[in-house]
Amino acid sequence: MPTLSVILITRNEEANLADCLASLEGIAQQIVVVDTSSTDKTLEIAQKYGALISTPADWPGFGPQKNRALDLATGDWVLSLDADERLSPALRSEILMAMHHPAPVDCFAIPRLSWYCGRFIRHSGWNPDFVDRLFKRGTARFSNDLVHERLIPNGEVAKLQSPMLHFSFMNFSQVLEKIDRYSTASAEQAYNKGTRSNPLKAILHGFWAFIRTYLIRAGFLDGYQGLALALSNAEGSYYRYIKIWHMQNQEKK
Repeated sequence: MPTLSVILITRNEEANLADCLASLEGIAQQIVVVDTSSTDKTLEIAQKYGALISTPADWPGFGPQKNRALDLATGDWVLSLDADERLSPALRSEILMAMHHPAPVDCFAIPRLSWYCGRFIRHSGWNPDFVDRLFKRGTARFSNDLVHERLIPNGEVAKLQSPMLHFSFMNFSQVLEKIDRYSTASAEQAYNKGTRSNPLKAILHGFWAFIRTYLIRAGFLDGYQGLALALSNAEGSYYRYIKIWHMQNQEKK
């Protein structure tokens, strides 16, 4: 009987973590939580669900932090989740079937259905959204990216059919907070890789992000939320490149 370790990285996730861990009922033999300086009830919730908890003092970025969690996993299979994600009963059943899959498949991608300020987004480039999350331990590692990390599997990847529910943004305050945090991290990552920018480039990237989301990827079919999402994507792209430009100016000084 194959065993499953579920790994998560957290920081102040008391609003999400209990629902996430409750959705693992019946499939997880081990839960690993690597936490970064939470000041709320995140660790208390993790303890309630019997999680193995690690609290390293530093923050190396999303990819390295997930690899830390992966290194603590002991199951035959590993499922990587974010605290704002949930497994449905159908997906739990499909995961159990996948772990007994007779074909030589070491990694499975799970379709993700994401919530944005009042509705699940079914267009805008957010759907279909397959993410590599379920894999045999020892056959994959996460990239070392500070942000927008990805799983790098060694072998073939197959797709599951039941969606994972992703409650990414419950309100616009969360949207604004994440735009600032992620644009800073992605700007630092891009700058360290040699990307350079200027105000015009920042404006053009923001404009293209809006057009791509709202028109090319049919965000207009997602109603008012589709418009808001296109605007927030434009804002995030603009701030990423304007922050790169600011880094250039700071370096010159």
